[in-house]
Amino acid sequence: MKDYYYFMGIPKDASEEEVRKAYRKLSLKYHPDKSKSDPFFENRFREVREAYTILIDKDRRTAYDHLLNLEQKKIPALPPRITSFHANKLRVIKGEEVMITWQTFNADVVKIHPFGLQKSYGEKRISITEFDEEGKFQLILNATNSVLNQTVASGISFREIVDLNKVLEKKDKEPRIDSAPADSEIQLPNYLKWGMVFLLILLFIIYEVCGRN
Repeated sequence: MKDYYYFMGIPKDASEEEVRKAYRKLSLKYHPDKSKSDPFFENRFREVREAYTILIDKDRRTAYDHLLNLEQKKIPALPPRITSFHANKLRVIKGEEVMITWQTFNADVVKIHPFGLQKSYGEKRISITEFDEEGKFQLILNATNSVLNQTVASGISFREIVDLNKVLEKKDKEPRIDSAPADSEIQLPNYLKWGMVFLLILLFIIYEVCGRN
């Protein structure tokens, strides 16, 4: 069961105003218009609306709180554990799909950043479209036992592989600058042409004056 309070970043006794404030902040952060139809942002935005719809309605929130309490009572008072968090490959080309798998125990809130809330175990296909300046992308798995208020984390780091075919294809599409033929005429600006004419006339006058003296 999803813990909407944890997801929204608010306490369980949050007021309606705190719920609205958290909703406005998260909906602006994950609005699809800012993400160019990125599936991650679309899923996160849908989860934000889902959480807000439940928590802002008094009757639905009361029923949700009751179910959440029952769910949390089933959680053993043992520290959360992450027994596995793996990917089928760690070196990928931008846009390439990878498969990740995870397994947690004693956790009622499981979150994979940046993909949001997940089940306590499972597998997921993801497409890595963005890397940092060093060519890295990182996933963080958080497993929380809300009864003990304890969280453990694990990470997977991916490295970008440059697709040489795309690089060469891009290079072929770049406009080429052809060098001018060796015997082509060099065009001088007009001010240089007139300057040279004036200089020749001046030299001629000086020569005539000096010759007469």
